[in-house]
Formats: sequence, C-alpha cells, structure tokens
Amino acid sequence: MLSEERRRAILETLSRERRVLVAELANQFHTSQVTIRKDLEVLHEHGHLHRTHGGALPARDGALEDPSLYEKEQLHRKEKLRIAAAAAQIVNGGQVVILDSGTTTTAIARSLRHSKQLTVVTNAVNIAAELAGAAVDVILTGGTLRKNSFSLVGPIAEETLRHLNADLLFLGVDGFDVQYGLSTPNLLESKVNRVMVEVAKRTIVVCDSSKFGRRSLSLIAPPSAVQQIITDHGISKSDLRTLKKAGIEVTLV
Repeated sequence: MLSEERRRAILETLSRERRVLVAELANQFHTSQVTIRKDLEVLHEHGHLHRTHGGALPARDGALEDPSLYEKEQLHRKEKLRIAAAAAQIVNGGQVVILDSGTTTTAIARSLRHSKQLTVVTNAVNIAAELAGAAVDVILTGGTLRKNSFSLVGPIAEETLRHLNADLLFLGVDGFDVQYGLSTPNLLESKVNRVMVEVAKRTIVVCDSSKFGRRSLSLIAPPSAVQQIITDHGISKSDLRTLKKAGIEVTLV
C-alpha cells in the first residue's frame, strides 16, 4: 500500500471510529508504529486530524474552536514561513506596522528583527518578546491577557490602537469566507482586530489556504476591508477568482 493510500484509509477509519490509536493502526496496515506516527504527523500538519499521545482525534474546526498558540504552531509550518518571508519583503524602513497575535504574524516578526527605522505595534506578548533587543521599535498595546493566544484584548488595547496610525496591518485569521469575511472564535479578539483595520492604511491578510471556507464565531471585517492577501497555492480556484474579482491583490507563495 502506498503512503497516500494508507493515509486516506487512516482518515476513513478516523471518520468512522472518531479516534485512532497508533498500535491498532500498525496492526491494521501491517506496518511499523514508526511509520504510522509519521503518517499521523503529516496528516496533523495538513490539518486533517488532531494528533494526540498514542493516536489522533478528528480535526477540530467548529466556529468556537480556539486552539492554543502551541497547537497552531504545529500546523502548516512550511506555508507560514513562506508567507512570512513574502510579508517581510513588503515592509519598508520608516513605516509603522501592526502585527496581531498568531503563529504566522510571529513568523513575520522574526523576519523583521533586523529591520531598521521600523516601528511594530502589536497586542501579542510573545511577538513583543521576539522583538526585544532587535533593531525595531516596539509598541505593546496593553490590555487583558488571553493566555490561550498570548494576546492582549479589551478596552485598554482598543483605546491604545485608536490613538495610533499605521502604514500596514498584517492580520492573521482563523477563518476566511470570501463572501462573509474574516473571522475569529473570540469576541474580544475580533474587536481589537477591527480597530487595527480601522487605523491601518493597508490591511494585508496573512493565512495559509486551510483558513479559506471557514467561519469562526465572530466577524472581524468583510472582504472589502482587505487590500491584499498572502497565502499558499492550496487556495481553491473559485475563491481565488472571487477575491481577484473584488479587486483584492492576492500573493501566492
């Protein structure tokens, strides 16, 4: 059995049984547990399932699903690095850039560490830590800490942002429905993101293609609020056509 055939069969078993165990899958497919673990890691990285100790569970993609920053870091790593590199190329010296919380924006922050004459505004504690000691100036919004995402939310964060202006906003999202808009599972996070969109001259959505076609609980902004999207080649042709028809610049990496 080819690896792709085995992985499809694993997903079929998971869909039917609602969980799979490494030992049982190794017996089922007459292969080693090491091979099965590799299969599960690949499927997890592509968002097809959620890896657990000793096995896997179905991917969690409901409107309320709010995975931790650590869990998000395990998914689509290569795509996020390519997106971050492309985003960093857009930034020029002398600009003010907003980075919201998230794994893709964290990767962008790492790519900007050596930029000069650059100010980064963020509501993410981990991004501020990434940029500590770097060449860039950092403004942290303040606010109430969301431990799940290391982001600062609430009235303090919103009020700080309203007193600022930015050239660019790099916005990561949990869901991007090309008809509905950008969304996130947390109401407080969506309010902070909405203010970010309001104070930035240009909003650039940075997300891997798995985020398209999804709707999380809270709407951040409609597609019309976006000027550019940086994503990978996995985006569907129909979504790509819709975005370009709406006048949104799409960069594929």
